[in-house]
Amino acid sequence: MTQSRRKRDSAATKDAFLQAAAELFAERGYNATTVRAVATRAGANQALLFRYFGSKQELFAAVLNHNSTRFLGESTAEQLPRRLLGSLLSTEGRSGDEHPIAAMLRSYGDERAAELLRDELGGRYTARLAELSDAEDAELRADLVLAWLFGLGMVRSVLGKEPLADADPDVVASHVLRAVSVLLERT
Repeated sequence: MTQSRRKRDSAATKDAFLQAAAELFAERGYNATTVRAVATRAGANQALLFRYFGSKQELFAAVLNHNSTRFLGESTAEQLPRRLLGSLLSTEGRSGDEHPIAAMLRSYGDERAAELLRDELGGRYTARLAELSDAEDAELRADLVLAWLFGLGMVRSVLGKEPLADADPDVVASHVLRAVSVLLERT
């Protein structure tokens, strides 16, 4: 009984670290987020964070992996463009410096964090989107779609450029998804 309780506590502590880290990386970016702040927000000891994740970089990688695994697991390849677009257009009221894309951009200041972001976005998401094309350059097409979607999120929510910033998300999605279907034939 005691051992199963420890395992459950271990899993809960890891989840608390991942949740706290995800929130802080989104709020502050990679460089401004400290391991101490993550441990404090998670309500756990900083030494445990190092025990579970080894370093801040590995924690960042774990957060990216956790979020991507969840998001990709909830989406078929065909649903992915619409879900990504919906996520980028509907940011729960966050804009400017609070937008997740702004946090991503802040994180690019650290070389290892930038590499992890490129690998995660360039790897898993591109591979899934590339499944939607039979073209020889399916990966390039998938990268174009991914770049466009993130660019839309940045222009709309981080820069707040009009008329895109105030455009109806359904109208934007309709236009974008029609164009995406030209690049990715099976959307």
